[in-house]
Amino acid sequence: MTVLDRPLTSTLPRLRPRRTWVGVLVGVLLAVLAVLSLFVGVSDVTPLSVLRGDTDGHAAFLLVASRIPRTLAVLLVGASLGIAGLIMQMLVRNKFVEPGTTGVSEFATLGMLVTIVFFPGLAVVGKMGVAAVFGLVGTWVFLRVVRVVPVRQLVLVPLVGIMLGGVVAAVTTFVAYRLDLLQSLGQWSQGSFATVMQGRYEFLWIAGAMVVVAWIAADRFSVIGLGEEFATNLGLDYRRVVAIGMVVVAVITAAVLVTAGMIPFLGLVVPNVVSLIIGDNVRRAIPWVAGLGALLVLACDLVARVVRMPYEIPLSVVVGVVGAVLFLWLLLRRGSRAR
Repeated sequence: MTVLDRPLTSTLPRLRPRRTWVGVLVGVLLAVLAVLSLFVGVSDVTPLSVLRGDTDGHAAFLLVASRIPRTLAVLLVGASLGIAGLIMQMLVRNKFVEPGTTGVSEFATLGMLVTIVFFPGLAVVGKMGVAAVFGLVGTWVFLRVVRVVPVRQLVLVPLVGIMLGGVVAAVTTFVAYRLDLLQSLGQWSQGSFATVMQGRYEFLWIAGAMVVVAWIAADRFSVIGLGEEFATNLGLDYRRVVAIGMVVVAVITAAVLVTAGMIPFLGLVVPNVVSLIIGDNVRRAIPWVAGLGALLVLACDLVARVVRMPYEIPLSVVVGVVGAVLFLWLLLRRGSRAR
Protein backbone atom coordinates (compact mmCIF):
# COMPACT_ATOMS: atom_id res chain seq x y z
CA MET A 1 0.00 0.00 0.00
CA THR A 2 1.40 3.35 -1.00
CA VAL A 3 1.20 6.57 0.94
CA LEU A 4 -1.38 7.94 -1.52
CA ASP A 5 -3.68 4.97 -0.91
CA ARG A 6 -3.98 5.49 2.84
CA PRO A 7 -6.01 8.72 2.81
CA LEU A 8 -8.42 7.22 0.25
CA THR A 9 -9.03 4.00 2.15
CA SER A 10 -9.39 5.83 5.44
CA THR A 11 -11.70 8.48 4.01
CA LEU A 12 -14.24 6.20 2.28
CA PRO A 13 -15.49 4.52 5.49
CA ARG A 14 -15.98 7.98 7.00
CA LEU A 15 -17.90 9.37 4.02
CA ARG A 16 -20.38 6.52 3.76
CA PRO A 17 -21.77 6.84 7.32
CA ARG A 18 -22.01 10.61 6.82
CA ARG A 19 -23.97 10.14 3.61
CA THR A 20 -26.22 7.62 5.32
CA TRP A 21 -26.97 9.96 8.18
CA VAL A 22 -27.64 12.86 5.82
CA GLY A 23 -30.01 10.68 3.79
CA VAL A 24 -31.84 9.55 6.92
CA LEU A 25 -32.08 13.15 8.14
CA VAL A 26 -33.52 14.31 4.80
CA GLY A 27 -36.06 11.48 4.84
CA VAL A 28 -37.16 12.18 8.41
CA LEU A 29 -37.47 15.93 7.84
CA LEU A 30 -39.43 15.30 4.64
CA ALA A 31 -41.90 13.03 6.43
CA VAL A 32 -42.31 15.44 9.36
CA LEU A 33 -42.83 18.51 7.15
CA ALA A 34 -45.25 16.60 4.90
CA VAL A 35 -47.43 15.72 7.88
CA LEU A 36 -47.14 19.27 9.22
CA SER A 37 -48.17 20.66 5.82
CA LEU A 38 -51.50 18.83 6.08
CA PHE A 39 -52.51 20.82 9.14
CA VAL A 40 -51.11 24.30 8.38
CA GLY A 41 -53.52 26.80 6.88
CA VAL A 42 -56.21 29.38 7.52
CA SER A 43 -58.95 26.84 8.25
CA ASP A 44 -58.68 24.95 11.50
CA VAL A 45 -57.83 21.37 10.61
CA THR A 46 -56.19 19.24 13.30
CA PRO A 47 -55.56 15.51 13.61
CA LEU A 48 -58.08 15.41 16.47
CA SER A 49 -60.83 17.04 14.39
CA VAL A 50 -60.21 14.60 11.53
CA LEU A 51 -60.23 11.52 13.76
CA ARG A 52 -63.21 12.73 15.78
CA GLY A 53 -65.23 13.46 12.66
CA ASP A 54 -67.26 16.66 12.72
CA THR A 55 -70.96 16.57 12.08
CA ASP A 56 -70.56 18.21 8.69
CA GLY A 57 -67.25 16.53 7.84
CA HIS A 58 -65.66 19.89 7.04
CA ALA A 59 -62.18 18.99 8.36
CA ALA A 60 -61.99 15.69 6.47
CA PHE A 61 -63.31 17.30 3.28
CA LEU A 62 -60.75 20.11 3.47
CA LEU A 63 -57.97 17.60 4.12
CA VAL A 64 -58.88 15.49 1.09
CA ALA A 65 -59.81 18.31 -1.29
CA SER A 66 -57.06 20.82 -0.48
CA ARG A 67 -54.33 19.88 1.99
CA ILE A 68 -53.35 16.45 0.63
CA PRO A 69 -53.36 17.57 -3.05
CA ARG A 70 -51.29 20.63 -2.16
CA THR A 71 -48.73 18.60 -0.24
CA LEU A 72 -48.46 16.06 -3.07
CA ALA A 73 -48.10 18.90 -5.60
CA VAL A 74 -45.30 20.48 -3.58
CA LEU A 75 -43.44 17.18 -3.33
CA LEU A 76 -43.83 16.46 -7.05
CA VAL A 77 -42.72 19.96 -8.07
CA GLY A 78 -39.66 19.89 -5.83
CA ALA A 79 -38.57 16.45 -6.95
CA SER A 80 -39.23 16.94 -10.68
CA LEU A 81 -37.67 20.41 -10.97
CA GLY A 82 -34.56 19.18 -9.18
CA ILE A 83 -34.30 16.29 -11.66
CA ALA A 84 -34.87 18.65 -14.60
CA GLY A 85 -31.97 20.79 -13.41
CA LEU A 86 -29.76 17.72 -12.99
CA ILE A 87 -30.52 16.48 -16.52
CA MET A 88 -29.99 19.96 -17.96
CA GLN A 89 -26.57 20.15 -16.32
CA MET A 90 -25.63 16.79 -17.83
CA LEU A 91 -26.77 17.87 -21.30
CA VAL A 92 -24.78 21.11 -21.23
CA ARG A 93 -21.92 19.76 -19.08
CA ASN A 94 -22.21 22.82 -16.86
CA LYS A 95 -23.10 22.99 -13.16
CA PHE A 96 -24.64 26.46 -13.37
CA VAL A 97 -27.59 25.86 -15.66
CA GLU A 98 -31.23 24.92 -15.13
CA PRO A 99 -34.47 25.49 -17.12
CA GLY A 100 -34.76 28.97 -15.61
CA THR A 101 -31.27 30.04 -16.72
CA THR A 102 -31.35 28.54 -20.21
CA GLY A 103 -34.49 30.14 -21.61
CA VAL A 104 -36.57 26.93 -21.40
CA SER A 105 -39.03 28.42 -18.88
CA GLU A 106 -39.37 31.58 -20.98
CA PHE A 107 -40.08 29.57 -24.12
CA ALA A 108 -42.70 27.56 -22.21
CA THR A 109 -44.28 30.82 -21.01
CA LEU A 110 -44.38 32.00 -24.63
CA GLY A 111 -46.23 28.79 -25.43
CA MET A 112 -48.75 29.60 -22.71
CA LEU A 113 -49.30 33.02 -24.27
CA VAL A 114 -49.90 31.39 -27.67
CA THR A 115 -52.60 29.18 -26.16
CA ILE A 116 -54.24 32.17 -24.42
CA VAL A 117 -54.33 34.17 -27.67
CA PHE A 118 -55.20 31.52 -30.27
CA PHE A 119 -56.78 28.72 -28.20
CA PRO A 120 -58.42 30.36 -25.16
CA GLY A 121 -60.79 27.44 -24.61
CA LEU A 122 -58.10 24.77 -24.76
CA ALA A 123 -58.04 22.27 -21.90
CA VAL A 124 -55.21 22.36 -19.38
CA VAL A 125 -53.62 19.25 -20.85
CA GLY A 126 -53.58 20.96 -24.25
CA LYS A 127 -51.94 24.04 -22.77
CA MET A 128 -49.35 21.84 -21.12
CA GLY A 129 -48.67 20.13 -24.45
CA VAL A 130 -48.15 23.43 -26.27
CA ALA A 131 -45.92 24.72 -23.47
CA ALA A 132 -43.91 21.48 -23.60
CA VAL A 133 -43.38 21.86 -27.36
CA PHE A 134 -42.18 25.44 -26.90
CA GLY A 135 -39.95 24.33 -24.02
CA LEU A 136 -38.49 21.62 -26.24
CA VAL A 137 -37.75 24.21 -28.91
CA GLY A 138 -36.16 26.44 -26.27
CA THR A 139 -33.91 23.60 -25.10
CA TRP A 140 -32.81 22.90 -28.68
CA VAL A 141 -32.15 26.60 -29.36
CA PHE A 142 -30.05 26.95 -26.20
CA LEU A 143 -27.98 23.86 -27.01
CA ARG A 144 -27.36 25.20 -30.52
CA VAL A 145 -26.38 28.63 -29.21
CA VAL A 146 -23.96 27.14 -26.69
CA ARG A 147 -22.32 25.10 -29.45
CA VAL A 148 -21.87 28.19 -31.66
CA VAL A 149 -20.88 30.76 -29.01
CA PRO A 150 -17.39 30.08 -27.61
CA VAL A 151 -17.46 30.19 -23.81
CA ARG A 152 -14.25 29.92 -21.82
CA GLN A 153 -15.69 30.12 -18.31
CA LEU A 154 -18.46 28.05 -16.74
CA VAL A 155 -20.43 31.07 -15.56
CA LEU A 156 -20.68 32.44 -19.10
CA VAL A 157 -22.93 29.56 -20.20
CA PRO A 158 -25.85 30.47 -17.90
CA LEU A 159 -25.32 34.14 -18.78
CA VAL A 160 -25.89 33.24 -22.44
CA GLY A 161 -29.02 31.36 -21.40
CA ILE A 162 -30.25 34.27 -19.28
CA MET A 163 -29.79 36.66 -22.22
CA LEU A 164 -31.65 34.25 -24.50
CA GLY A 165 -34.45 33.94 -21.96
CA GLY A 166 -34.52 37.71 -21.53
CA VAL A 167 -35.08 38.23 -25.24
CA VAL A 168 -37.92 35.68 -25.31
CA ALA A 169 -39.44 37.12 -22.12
CA ALA A 170 -39.31 40.63 -23.61
CA VAL A 171 -41.17 39.47 -26.72
CA THR A 172 -43.73 37.65 -24.58
CA THR A 173 -44.28 40.66 -22.32
CA PHE A 174 -44.61 43.04 -25.27
CA VAL A 175 -47.21 40.89 -27.01
CA ALA A 176 -49.12 40.35 -23.76
CA TYR A 177 -49.05 44.11 -23.08
CA ARG A 178 -50.33 44.97 -26.54
CA LEU A 179 -53.16 42.46 -26.20
CA ASP A 180 -53.93 43.42 -22.59
CA LEU A 181 -53.09 39.93 -21.35
CA LEU A 182 -50.39 40.70 -18.78
CA GLN A 183 -52.64 39.84 -15.86
CA SER A 184 -53.77 36.55 -17.38
CA LEU A 185 -50.19 35.58 -18.19
CA GLY A 186 -49.04 36.60 -14.72
CA GLN A 187 -51.56 34.28 -13.10
CA TRP A 188 -50.07 31.32 -14.94
CA SER A 189 -46.40 32.23 -14.45
CA GLN A 190 -46.46 33.30 -10.78
CA GLY A 191 -45.08 30.51 -8.64
CA SER A 192 -47.73 29.75 -6.03
CA PHE A 193 -49.68 26.77 -4.69
CA ALA A 194 -52.56 28.84 -3.33
CA THR A 195 -54.98 27.60 -6.00
CA VAL A 196 -53.82 23.97 -6.00
CA MET A 197 -56.54 21.56 -4.94
CA GLN A 198 -58.14 18.32 -6.01
CA GLY A 199 -58.53 18.36 -9.79
CA ARG A 200 -55.84 21.07 -10.24
CA TYR A 201 -52.61 19.17 -9.60
CA GLU A 202 -52.99 15.80 -11.33
CA PHE A 203 -50.90 16.84 -14.33
CA LEU A 204 -47.88 16.91 -12.05
CA TRP A 205 -47.98 13.12 -12.08
CA ILE A 206 -46.77 13.43 -15.68
CA ALA A 207 -43.72 15.24 -14.30
CA GLY A 208 -43.36 12.38 -11.84
CA ALA A 209 -43.41 9.95 -14.78
CA MET A 210 -40.57 11.94 -16.36
CA VAL A 211 -38.58 11.42 -13.16
CA VAL A 212 -39.00 7.67 -13.65
CA VAL A 213 -37.78 8.03 -17.25
CA ALA A 214 -34.75 9.94 -15.99
CA TRP A 215 -34.10 7.16 -13.45
CA ILE A 216 -34.20 4.50 -16.20
CA ALA A 217 -31.81 6.48 -18.44
CA ALA A 218 -29.61 7.68 -15.56
CA ASP A 219 -26.47 5.79 -16.60
CA ARG A 220 -26.72 7.16 -20.13
CA PHE A 221 -27.00 10.72 -18.81
CA SER A 222 -23.87 10.12 -16.75
CA VAL A 223 -22.00 9.04 -19.88
CA ILE A 224 -23.08 11.98 -22.05
CA GLY A 225 -21.97 14.27 -19.23
CA LEU A 226 -18.43 13.17 -20.14
CA GLY A 227 -18.72 14.53 -23.68
CA GLU A 228 -19.99 13.52 -27.11
CA GLU A 229 -16.78 11.87 -28.30
CA PHE A 230 -16.43 9.79 -25.14
CA ALA A 231 -20.07 8.68 -25.28
CA THR A 232 -19.83 7.79 -28.98
CA ASN A 233 -16.66 5.76 -28.40
CA LEU A 234 -18.57 3.74 -25.81
CA GLY A 235 -21.21 2.92 -28.41
CA LEU A 236 -23.90 5.22 -27.01
CA ASP A 237 -26.34 6.99 -29.34
CA TYR A 238 -25.52 10.50 -28.17
CA ARG A 239 -28.26 12.30 -30.09
CA ARG A 240 -30.97 9.93 -28.90
CA VAL A 241 -30.01 10.34 -25.25
CA VAL A 242 -29.88 14.13 -25.65
CA ALA A 243 -33.34 14.02 -27.24
CA ILE A 244 -34.68 12.02 -24.28
CA GLY A 245 -33.17 14.53 -21.88
CA MET A 246 -34.67 17.44 -23.79
CA VAL A 247 -38.14 15.84 -23.66
CA VAL A 248 -37.81 15.17 -19.93
CA VAL A 249 -36.79 18.77 -19.19
CA ALA A 250 -39.48 20.28 -21.46
CA VAL A 251 -42.35 18.16 -20.09
CA ILE A 252 -41.40 18.78 -16.46
CA THR A 253 -41.10 22.52 -17.07
CA ALA A 254 -44.49 22.64 -18.83
CA ALA A 255 -46.27 20.55 -16.20
CA VAL A 256 -44.95 22.72 -13.37
CA LEU A 257 -45.72 25.93 -15.28
CA VAL A 258 -49.39 25.14 -15.92
CA THR A 259 -49.90 23.93 -12.34
CA ALA A 260 -47.85 26.12 -10.04
CA GLY A 261 -45.97 28.66 -12.19
CA MET A 262 -42.24 29.35 -12.34
CA ILE A 263 -40.05 28.36 -9.36
CA PRO A 264 -36.56 29.90 -9.59
CA PHE A 265 -33.16 28.50 -8.57
CA LEU A 266 -34.48 25.08 -7.53
CA GLY A 267 -33.01 23.09 -10.40
CA LEU A 268 -29.76 25.01 -10.01
CA VAL A 269 -28.83 24.72 -6.35
CA VAL A 270 -30.22 21.28 -5.42
CA PRO A 271 -28.12 19.22 -7.92
CA ASN A 272 -25.01 21.18 -6.92
CA VAL A 273 -25.56 20.54 -3.22
CA VAL A 274 -26.11 16.84 -3.93
CA SER A 275 -22.97 16.79 -6.08
CA LEU A 276 -20.97 18.01 -3.09
CA ILE A 277 -22.33 15.12 -1.02
CA ILE A 278 -22.20 12.08 -3.32
CA GLY A 279 -20.53 13.17 -6.58
CA ASP A 280 -21.74 13.29 -10.19
CA ASN A 281 -23.13 9.78 -10.67
CA VAL A 282 -26.66 10.46 -11.98
CA ARG A 283 -28.16 7.16 -10.85
CA ARG A 284 -27.03 7.69 -7.27
CA ALA A 285 -27.87 11.39 -7.39
CA ILE A 286 -31.49 11.12 -8.60
CA PRO A 287 -33.06 9.98 -5.28
CA TRP A 288 -30.97 12.54 -3.40
CA VAL A 289 -31.94 15.36 -5.77
CA ALA A 290 -35.62 14.36 -5.65
CA GLY A 291 -35.66 14.16 -1.85
CA LEU A 292 -33.70 17.33 -1.22
CA GLY A 293 -35.68 19.28 -3.84
CA ALA A 294 -38.99 18.17 -2.33
CA LEU A 295 -37.72 19.05 1.15
CA LEU A 296 -36.61 22.54 0.08
CA VAL A 297 -39.89 23.38 -1.67
CA LEU A 298 -41.97 21.95 1.18
CA ALA A 299 -40.09 23.99 3.79
CA CYS A 300 -40.39 27.17 1.69
CA ASP A 301 -44.11 26.51 1.15
CA LEU A 302 -44.67 26.27 4.91
CA VAL A 303 -42.79 29.53 5.40
CA ALA A 304 -44.88 31.19 2.68
CA ARG A 305 -48.07 30.13 4.45
CA VAL A 306 -47.03 31.04 7.98
CA VAL A 307 -45.15 34.36 7.68
CA ARG A 308 -48.21 36.50 6.89
CA MET A 309 -51.02 34.33 8.17
CA PRO A 310 -53.88 34.41 7.09
CA TYR A 311 -52.34 35.76 3.85
CA GLU A 312 -49.85 33.83 1.75
CA ILE A 313 -46.58 34.90 0.15
CA PRO A 314 -45.98 33.50 -3.36
CA LEU A 315 -43.75 30.46 -3.11
CA SER A 316 -41.48 31.78 -5.88
CA VAL A 317 -40.48 34.69 -3.61
CA VAL A 318 -39.40 32.46 -0.73
CA VAL A 319 -37.63 29.93 -2.96
CA GLY A 320 -35.97 32.80 -4.83
CA VAL A 321 -34.51 34.27 -1.62
CA VAL A 322 -33.31 30.92 -0.27
CA GLY A 323 -32.05 29.81 -3.68
CA ALA A 324 -30.15 33.06 -4.24
CA VAL A 325 -28.35 32.67 -0.92
CA LEU A 326 -27.43 29.06 -1.71
CA PHE A 327 -26.31 30.01 -5.22
CA LEU A 328 -24.02 32.75 -3.88
CA TRP A 329 -22.57 30.26 -1.42
CA LEU A 330 -21.90 27.80 -4.25
CA LEU A 331 -20.17 30.54 -6.25
CA LEU A 332 -18.06 31.98 -3.42
CA ARG A 333 -17.16 28.86 -1.46
CA ARG A 334 -13.57 27.72 -1.45
CA GLY A 335 -12.80 25.38 -4.34
CA SER A 336 -15.78 26.46 -6.43
CA ARG A 337 -15.47 25.66 -10.17
CA ALA A 338 -16.55 29.18 -11.00
CA ARG A 339 -13.60 30.78 -9.27
